[in-house]
Amino acid sequence: MSTIPRTLSNIRKIGIKNYLVQMWYLGDTKHGRLVGQDRAGNKFFENLEELPLRTRWVEYAKHDFDAAHIEPGWHAWMSYMIDKPPAEDPLIKAGTRAFEPSKPLPNFTMGPGAWKTYSTVKPKIAAWEPVAAPRA
Repeated sequence: MSTIPRTLSNIRKIGIKNYLVQMWYLGDTKHGRLVGQDRAGNKFFENLEELPLRTRWVEYAKHDFDAAHIEPGWHAWMSYMIDKPPAEDPLIKAGTRAFEPSKPLPNFTMGPGAWKTYSTVKPKIAAWEPVAAPRA
């Protein structure tokens, strides 16, 4: 939760429209520098004046709020595993490896594309199928 002076300062810095958007989607007001944007259109921000471990945040392109929509390099930066964002680090820059998909895959859990287990073992019991004798 934000204090009143911090909220008023953020309104002055980001404007009333962005204030309303942030309150609707984030539930808090934040301002900071735009660090980068991933291939899905998500925008990543940083402000070192915020409380520790709350200095980085993402504004999703789609307001679906699924962490699976964040690319792995940006996810590592968001969770403070790396200091440099993927746009500045050539080792984790997205789209540089041949095996990477062109866009991040969505989370298929509980959907039609979800992974389903299958058995590779021959069943021990076979279903009975009646065979009718031909009529004469």
